[in-house]
Amino acid sequence: MTVTVSDILVIGAGGAGLAAAYEAAKLGRHVVVLEKNPKPGGSTSWSVGSVTAADTPHQRVAGIRDNADAHFEDLALHAGELAPRDNLRLRRILVDNSSEMLQWLMDLGVVFVGPEEEPPHRVARMHNVVPNSTSFAYHLTRHCKALGVEIVVGTKSSNFIVVDGRVVGVEAVGPDGLKSSFLARHGVVLTSGDYSGAADLKRSLASESVVPVDPVNPTATGDGHRMALAIGARVLNGDIVRGPIMRFIPPSRRNLVQRLPPSRFVARMIAWSMGHLPQAVLRPFLMSFLTTALGPSPDLLRQGGILINKLGHRFTNELGKPAADVALQPEKVAWIVMDEAIASQFEQWPFFVSTAPGVAYAYLKDYQRNRPDIFHRASTLQGLADSMGVPSPELRESIDAYNNSTDRGGRPALGSGRYCALGPVKSYVVFTDGGLAVSEQLEVLGADDHPIPGLYAAGSAGQGGLLLEGHGHHLAWAFVSGRIAGRNAAQSPATISAFNPSE
Repeated sequence: MTVTVSDILVIGAGGAGLAAAYEAAKLGRHVVVLEKNPKPGGSTSWSVGSVTAADTPHQRVAGIRDNADAHFEDLALHAGELAPRDNLRLRRILVDNSSEMLQWLMDLGVVFVGPEEEPPHRVARMHNVVPNSTSFAYHLTRHCKALGVEIVVGTKSSNFIVVDGRVVGVEAVGPDGLKSSFLARHGVVLTSGDYSGAADLKRSLASESVVPVDPVNPTATGDGHRMALAIGARVLNGDIVRGPIMRFIPPSRRNLVQRLPPSRFVARMIAWSMGHLPQAVLRPFLMSFLTTALGPSPDLLRQGGILINKLGHRFTNELGKPAADVALQPEKVAWIVMDEAIASQFEQWPFFVSTAPGVAYAYLKDYQRNRPDIFHRASTLQGLADSMGVPSPELRESIDAYNNSTDRGGRPALGSGRYCALGPVKSYVVFTDGGLAVSEQLEVLGADDHPIPGLYAAGSAGQGGLLLEGHGHHLAWAFVSGRIAGRNAAQSPATISAFNPSE
């Protein structure tokens, strides 16, 4: 078994992990980052790319006066009835460091547009990255490598190495299937993401109902959580799950926005264009983003659309909790079926098919133009069924049964004539909020609330009971907590045991 020794070992190369590695390397430490995927990015690169922060350069340019105290108060409004469960000390850390964190990202080359409003925030605080969320990993990876950080991809950590009660490293499996040991003189920073793709942890920490629901990021499998639980750590707010949420399946080919290189030059050109070009010019660019993999508006169902599965069957009460039922269908997919009268409502405001807060609204014609793979329209039910790939007799029977039902919740029957369908849609768990209990220094805490020596956590793994409702707070916490954990680990005393686990 090969053994690699460094000053700092980071587990996971998402936003939090790269931030931790950068800060530790800036302090002169030799840093190794282990990433199980083929390249850095993690869930950060799967995100929309919003970062919410107060007292930022963008706010000042827009004439918005804001501060951390106001942001702290508004986070309680976002949390709603969950607010009593929040970790106020970590919330304070988040808001007090968000302004400087955003400037740090900008200094590294990340470009934002905004800020945009998102109630109940009292002012606009949401900053959106351009051209896309891969910009974070692109710039952070570049700067980390310039500082000498070694990023080892295709390598999955399996368990912590603990000597005399102190975490000194991990055992891992490389792409060749061989086991290796990675040791750290000063500390290990766990930034392994959440467990949205882990059936066992969703079952034990959340509920059976979310177990069959697929994650947005299929590699978010809770590896770090299991490793930490095995040595006495504990999870807070493990039952809080963002999902199931319906989204249109992504296109098989990357669209224009996804193909744009995340260089500073390209990003600045896009930012300038969004502030100066007319909407008629910008709209095709925005629509290629808005029609990619966002969720259908609930109004599609409220106004009379019905959900049909692969077998042509209507399977749920669309006005109840249909997203949970979608995950139980064959191939976990469904289609939203409408008649022409219902579909025509979604050609203009106030009814839209999808939206990204503060960006734009996408209507039916936008999906027809940008997503022909999920847009279906036909003059007959036979033609619609053929386009969807479902059995025509069963589709007709389902619509007849719906029309004859007295329990439509006040929605209209589906008429004859042209029909429209959008889909497939799938239900997803976007993220899980259960994080390891951590101190204000981001040390992982054991069952007795004492730090587990040598182990730090950040991002979703180190969420520590912090509630991050509203767009842009998960990414903000990833970068804020990653930077703090990286600095604290780098400044902790070196241990002789890290050189030889047998000592």
